[in-house]
Amino acid sequence: MKKRYIYIATLALFLGACSDNELEQTYTSEQNTEIYIPADAQPGELIIKFKPEMEDILDQAMTRASRSGAAMTRSGIPSTDEVLDILGGYHFERVFPVDSKNEARTRAAGLHLWYLVKFDENVDLHEAARQLSKLGDISHVQCNHRIKKAYNSDEKRVYVSENALNQTRSTFAAMQNTPNDPGFPFQWNYNNTGDYAFENQNVDINPLYTAEATPGCDVNCLNAWEKCTGDPSIIVAVLDEGVMYTHPDLKDNIWVNESETLGSKKDADGNGYKGDKYGYNFVTDSGDITWNDVNDTGHGTHVAGIIAAVNNNGQGVCGIAGGSGKQDGVKIMSLQVFAGNSGVTLDMEAKAIKYAADNGAVIIQCSWGYNSGLANPMDGYTPGPATEKEWEEAYPLEKEALDYFINNAGSPNGVIDGGLAIFAAGNEYAAVPGYPGAYSKCISVAGTAADFTPASYTNYGPEVAISAPGGDLEYYGRIGESDEEYFDSSFTLADAQGSILSTLIRNGQPAYGYMDGTSMACPHVSGVAALGLSYAVKLRKHFKAHEYIELLKESSQEMYTGYTGNKIYHMNHNIAGTAITKMSLPSYKDKMGAGLVNAGNLLNEIEGNGSGMIVPNVYVGLEKAESIDLARYFVNGESLTYTCTMADTSIATASVNGTVLTVTGIKAGITKLTVSTSNGKSQTVTVTVRKGANDNGWM
Repeated sequence: MKKRYIYIATLALFLGACSDNELEQTYTSEQNTEIYIPADAQPGELIIKFKPEMEDILDQAMTRASRSGAAMTRSGIPSTDEVLDILGGYHFERVFPVDSKNEARTRAAGLHLWYLVKFDENVDLHEAARQLSKLGDISHVQCNHRIKKAYNSDEKRVYVSENALNQTRSTFAAMQNTPNDPGFPFQWNYNNTGDYAFENQNVDINPLYTAEATPGCDVNCLNAWEKCTGDPSIIVAVLDEGVMYTHPDLKDNIWVNESETLGSKKDADGNGYKGDKYGYNFVTDSGDITWNDVNDTGHGTHVAGIIAAVNNNGQGVCGIAGGSGKQDGVKIMSLQVFAGNSGVTLDMEAKAIKYAADNGAVIIQCSWGYNSGLANPMDGYTPGPATEKEWEEAYPLEKEALDYFINNAGSPNGVIDGGLAIFAAGNEYAAVPGYPGAYSKCISVAGTAADFTPASYTNYGPEVAISAPGGDLEYYGRIGESDEEYFDSSFTLADAQGSILSTLIRNGQPAYGYMDGTSMACPHVSGVAALGLSYAVKLRKHFKAHEYIELLKESSQEMYTGYTGNKIYHMNHNIAGTAITKMSLPSYKDKMGAGLVNAGNLLNEIEGNGSGMIVPNVYVGLEKAESIDLARYFVNGESLTYTCTMADTSIATASVNGTVLTVTGIKAGITKLTVSTSNGKSQTVTVTVRKGANDNGWM
């Protein structure tokens, strides 16, 4: 039954019980580049990256195609086009669409050199890869295949009606200063009192042990919420199934691209994507976010609720950074990479990651990944990349897209410079997390039960960065005999069995329910990270991404003290009387990351860490103007008044209207600008006026 609740996605390369020959073949070119060809690779498709010296020729070919209105079929590079002729090539397209606002940094990262080529599907893929890899114009060749879910979509979740939540809340004494959401008392993962009916449920099954909930084994939301509940300037991109943006407990915290119209066939904002009002569906390559397929599970909506379900709105559940009920929570951007039984191809996955950075997200929430290198074939898992080098060589496009997000999300002048890529560690009981989350620049999250012990299923190992509550049904018991339970007025906490309650979808309609897995642990870290950044916005603090990751780890709660002896659980919910599994807790010590993520501790640390944000230097074009909201850079800046003094007004002038500073370029040159506030603070910055209008911008 375990896979009912696990949602760790994997490429088909690492899915199933194929033999090695069936699973993949490799070819080592004359350039000593190993090309992985999985069994389910898209026929007639390859992804290639050209060398930088081919840039001008590729640009010219793209310009010619754009002027003619015809689709590209050739590169303009004679040697490459000769091979494409042989292969029957009919489609040649840059992987990442042109976005004028971000084209410069796209090129700086080399992402403009990646192309998708399509050719005759009857051509042997190995031979096509062989021919292209021989070309001196090309640096990388990789196949294109689809990410898949690693569980059966027919298996059901555990739902609970809001009516049941309302009725059962009356059995709990209301705690002071807690949200009025009826589901909050069931969210032990936010505030664990240790007094839950799911404790000791397995005593009747096996009297050898008891499973308890330990007070304080939570992410410490109540202490954190005294300081901050969220901020709408912080955007978390959920790469998952489509998030139900109409869910009543989520709709106020959904990111909205105001420039776009849902379902439009026009790209109104020029970012390369049409109709992307709430995000983008990279499975169907459209702006229509979906959740109504019979094989959709509501997983993306469940994850989104953990991060940002609206707090204190008198309905449903709470989110870690869901705000106070005044439309002040963090925003969820839905980047759909699963729809029904379909997953994105690798080129579309890379697009989703880059889209997040280019459209304002500072966190990507990814409850998926490849099987780990130590996944157990006896459990039906086929091992994936075992090392960072192996992953990088097999999936260079994926790595470059992640590096782009990590390096380019956020802003040097904002609350965070860089992005946080947060992944689930995996649910294979393995001593190493899966990639891409195991990448040293990502944050890999392991899962715990309600007593600080490792969740029975969780992956672990030195590559794990941090842990968070994931629930553990194998430890606390099982849920009924049927494939689906729908609890109404008879619902009790015992039925929850120590799992994670959040927003869900049932038959295309908004719902609530329980799931568990590192998929659920992962959004706890995303939510806490988003809440911390929200508080940093309030305090006008600034962090570089790597600094913030270290702060996230340093502020975590110690969890290894009780890692002695064995933990007894029922692997894969095998509940036969003596069919139990022993987990050696010392084996997990120091391998579940820095500790249990803790929102209260993080916000306390943010108060004493991070640089105070300063008014940035400005580059402005000749006879052009640039504006900036000064309130962003001073604590309580909205209530202050501002004056400004330009050292040399022959070069530039400055004026303030309310909190908005406007600088206008007069002639080329450099001068100083001093901004003073009504509370006695002042900052001096450099103003550079250049002839090129495109040089406008705050540094």
